[in-house]
Amino acid sequence: MILWQTAVVFAAAFVAGLMNSVAGGGTLLTFPTLVWIGRDPIIANATNTVALWPGSLAGMVGFRRELRAGGGALLPLVVPSLFGGVTGAYLLLRTPSRTFAEIVPYLILFATVLFAAQEPLTRRLHRRTHAPRHAATPSAAAGDTPGAKSNPRHEGGGARTLPPMWWAGAVLFQFLVAVYGGYFGAGIGILMLAALGLLGLTDIHHMNGLKNLFALCINGIAAVYFGVWGAVSWADAAVMAAGAIAGGYGGAGLARRLGRRFVRRAVVVIGVAMAVSLLLRQR
Repeated sequence: MILWQTAVVFAAAFVAGLMNSVAGGGTLLTFPTLVWIGRDPIIANATNTVALWPGSLAGMVGFRRELRAGGGALLPLVVPSLFGGVTGAYLLLRTPSRTFAEIVPYLILFATVLFAAQEPLTRRLHRRTHAPRHAATPSAAAGDTPGAKSNPRHEGGGARTLPPMWWAGAVLFQFLVAVYGGYFGAGIGILMLAALGLLGLTDIHHMNGLKNLFALCINGIAAVYFGVWGAVSWADAAVMAAGAIAGGYGGAGLARRLGRRFVRRAVVVIGVAMAVSLLLRQR
């Protein structure tokens, strides 16, 4: 990289790290920046995936207690996450660069809409988490013994007992989300949170832990695939990782002063602006 490109990539990753520390959505800045400085869109996307993988790992470690406390009922969804992630990566490297460049603005717009929907969904899930529960169930009122089994839906906010077709649907949905994640990736978190809510989870921290675990699988397997096939600009990835770490750590105080709402609105504006600018650039 020449010096000005290094500076631009580092600055974009620094701001993305700041965004992620308080609101998320950093991908909506880093990926278009790589495209704007002249990187092939597919290489830019693969590089962005590699640079983001450590963030998923850190997020999963941060919620390790909730993952242990929530049990392992949903851990089998790791399997479709891995298969879907590598399928999406495979499809990306077999998409012509010109075709991918044409659909990138629409992918960014889609991810921006998902990001804008994240806050209302999170608030709704928080309300479910803290909703008052009934002191007595019908079976308790009928005089169940203390050793009786409780409703699995209320065991630590875990998933309810669902018929096999629901689980089959969950596996299929997670596979499709993982394919999208391996192919592009921005916004997969909100899709997974929505699916986990439909499966009956009510503990937002447990849900975030699972979300980060599945994202780690999706991004990790895709990153390995991209690396093996030589689709990663390692210089860009190293600069982005350094910038994101610096932004997440050093910019956290600034992000808090700006406020979560301001940063989230800025992310949405940036996402729309990037998508429109890339559309205009194609003309």
